[in-house]
Amino acid sequence: MTSVHVIRHGEVENPKKILYGRQPGWRLSSRGQEMAQVLGNWSQGIALGALHVSPLQRAQETSAPISQAHGIEITTDERLIEASNVFEGEPFGIGDGALLRPKAWRHLWNPWRPSWGEPYVEQVDRMLAAIFTAHFAANGKDAICVSHQLPIWILRSAIEQRRMIHDPRKRECSLASVTSIHFDADDMISGVTYSEPARHLLPAKK
Repeated sequence: MTSVHVIRHGEVENPKKILYGRQPGWRLSSRGQEMAQVLGNWSQGIALGALHVSPLQRAQETSAPISQAHGIEITTDERLIEASNVFEGEPFGIGDGALLRPKAWRHLWNPWRPSWGEPYVEQVDRMLAAIFTAHFAANGKDAICVSHQLPIWILRSAIEQRRMIHDPRKRECSLASVTSIHFDADDMISGVTYSEPARHLLPAKK
């Protein structure tokens, strides 16, 4: 059995709680950099054959210690990017009432698609394609992909045959977490497991 370990990036420097989405230039915080180092150490227990990463800065920075630990180059894959969102660039926190603002209502008509951003089905399609690309590029070893919370969660939901619409507060995909997708000898997905190597660095829940 081989696996593709899909990592969510570490904590971002974002004191104003902006929904940064696909915007360039968002870097890891000091705690996020610690998380990245923990992931680099964690990865040393893996026979790594490929490291594929979202083009966004926070993902690239998260993958750097892994690249250094294995002496392996980062392959940037645009399909691992964050989901697009019409609220990008605005202050936006889960539970802060942002969705109750009148200007947001015209984007909220269809939560199943969703109407405010990239359709879930498109996220699943591109993420699956990226995962299989990394799996085959690893040539019999494990692969690591570094991506973002929503695409990772939607991918896992599709594999585990859950509905796409969900409460964002209940996603099991913390900062610097690892969602491992396992493949059998016939290159078919056989299961998913989840771990949090940097759990001790996670911000306290309010």
